[in-house]
Amino acid sequence: MSLISEFREFVLRGNVIDLAVAVVIGAAFGKIITALVDGIVMPVISMLTGGVSVADWKFVITPAQLDAAGKQVAAEVAIRYGMFFQTVIDFVLIALVIFMVLKAYNRMRAAPVAALPPEDVLLLREIRDSLRK
Repeated sequence: MSLISEFREFVLRGNVIDLAVAVVIGAAFGKIITALVDGIVMPVISMLTGGVSVADWKFVITPAQLDAAGKQVAAEVAIRYGMFFQTVIDFVLIALVIFMVLKAYNRMRAAPVAALPPEDVLLLREIRDSLRK
């Protein structure tokens, strides 16, 4: 079997294609949730905290250094915990929505029907039952 035919067989298996589709849909879904967080959730939180953007929350370790002309000589060193907080909210919302979708999917999925035993097992059971009589 050639390398190309093996690769084609690998790619055309159902689970590889399903995984690729899931990755693309997941990436698009992540963008939707990020837009929700950035455009709706964070402005509401900013409004509740006095109009300061959550992404701008930070703890300044050393402020920016300016020269006499007002030109920045050294950049500010700060711990930007607001960006971290915003990313955590983004992750929690994505995880919550995925959990709810999976929960609904599992609820809708029908319970597997018990498979009938093979013919030889049925025949052996019938023989056993007739011997008991």
